[in-house]
Amino acid sequence: MNPDITRRDFATLALGALGALAAPASFAQSGSFPMKPIKIIAPFAPGGGTDYIARVVASKLGERLGQPVIVENRPGAGGILGTEFALKSPADGYTLLLVAGSYTVNPGVYKLNFDPIADMTPVIQLSRGAYVLAVNAAVPAKDLNELLELMRKAPGKITYGSSGQGGHLHVVTEYMLDLAKVKATHVPYKGTGPAITDLIAGNIQMMFAGTEAVMQHVKSGKLRALAVGTAKRLTAFPNIPTVAESGLSSYDVVAWHGLIAPKGVPAPIIEALNREINATLASKEMEDRLASNGVGTAGGSPAQFGSLLQAEVERYGKVIRQAGIKVDQ
Repeated sequence: MNPDITRRDFATLALGALGALAAPASFAQSGSFPMKPIKIIAPFAPGGGTDYIARVVASKLGERLGQPVIVENRPGAGGILGTEFALKSPADGYTLLLVAGSYTVNPGVYKLNFDPIADMTPVIQLSRGAYVLAVNAAVPAKDLNELLELMRKAPGKITYGSSGQGGHLHVVTEYMLDLAKVKATHVPYKGTGPAITDLIAGNIQMMFAGTEAVMQHVKSGKLRALAVGTAKRLTAFPNIPTVAESGLSSYDVVAWHGLIAPKGVPAPIIEALNREINATLASKEMEDRLASNGVGTAGGSPAQFGSLLQAEVERYGKVIRQAGIKVDQ
């Protein structure tokens, strides 16, 4: 089937927004996009938090669009293999890519065959979450300032874990260390789970990780939460101060997921997808399902998400250069 849409279809998309929001079935019955299943490429292995978000959104979005929305996992090379496949797919709106913070880190650590900004079209930010800076309960620091002071007195003695060399958790930790002008020793792991296990055991002293990975151990007393990376405190954990409150005022890191498309997808298709996904995210069911995985819904315009991607590529690129972060390719 020819995926191109006519000028009349464009008008239908532009003028039918209110009707689509009020009656989702009318979107599919209008004879306009989408006229076949949509594919979301998840460039990570099945079963993780990113895959969960992709499948939850796909299920509910498919109901609104009247067409199946299929999640296809294409893991490998830190998400690069699936990303390259998606961005080189036809620019017709039928192939989308699920991206997370690693998308804005990879340009600084890998030699890519695509431009992460010029070769994509932003669609929408799906979620927003937070990283918590946690330490082993035996670390003699009751707040972030005390931890930073330990690092100043013994540069490199404190060790921190991450989910992998050159990954998002590695880079956002180095970002904090750079702002504080302190040194710590990085210990990379193959995933967040093994790193948390070693943090609890005391084999490393500190780590940034998502609330879903950390807070259960904070509540049990095995770990101590010193700060959250977002600019504002978390509603669910209001007693944990932010990194910014602790003196590093410019530190603001959000753990997010979003959808992008290949470069050149017609604007009316992007607008239609953005509108329907915003409506999907606004449902109470979607909020509850994402909250069960430790994140909140986001939404917004394609331009807003594009600005976030641009800003983070630039910010983390600078951090990676200053810290000398490299990976084997």
